[in-house]
Amino acid sequence: MSRAPAQLPLGVGLRDDATFDNFLPAANASLVDHLARQFDDDGEPFLYVWGASGSGRSHLLQAACHAASDRDLRALYLPLRDLGHFPPLMLEDAERLDLVAIDDVDSVVGRRRWEEGLFHAFNRLRDAGKRLLVAGAVAPRQLPVKLPDLASRLTWGVTFHLQRLDDGERLQALQLRARVRGMQLPDEVARYILHRGPRRLDELFEALAVLDRASLSAQRKLTIPFVKQALGW
Repeated sequence: MSRAPAQLPLGVGLRDDATFDNFLPAANASLVDHLARQFDDDGEPFLYVWGASGSGRSHLLQAACHAASDRDLRALYLPLRDLGHFPPLMLEDAERLDLVAIDDVDSVVGRRRWEEGLFHAFNRLRDAGKRLLVAGAVAPRQLPVKLPDLASRLTWGVTFHLQRLDDGERLQALQLRARVRGMQLPDEVARYILHRGPRRLDELFEALAVLDRASLSAQRKLTIPFVKQALGW
């Protein structure tokens, strides 16, 4: 029986639907492969992922935590955009975990206490042979880090630029997410959602979740008229 990923006493948890199975790799196949194999003998101990907001960074970090839990390992997901207003006490004893996934690191760099906390946590995780994932909006060398030693640590790992999906891949990603939910999403309906909906994939997936609940409640198939009615488009 696998252990649940480590949770903070701050209401921070993992999305149940943040898995590798419902993420379309497309041009990011090498990144997904490295994340999935991080705990293998030849896995990379430190990976840095950067990309635009809505590109799937948070999904992948949470998926890695779920995958660690499936291996009966302890993982912690830290979205610093939400937690950065706290002092970095949550990084203490990080080396007791098997994986620490730090999201939105760019939201705390430039702040002395956080930079020092991250620097020492990196060192302890490395010395203990544990795994670390870090994600940000820009490449590590573009972060406005004030502590030189932290700037150096952030370049130690293998860095991946998370590529945006093109329109055809966005349609595939939407239909993949629908299949995982057990929904039938015809091509014409998927294209309508992409055309009328938000550009951010995470917001499109939220719309898909609304449609899933609405179709189950109404016992209706997904058609363009039903999508218009359910989403007010």
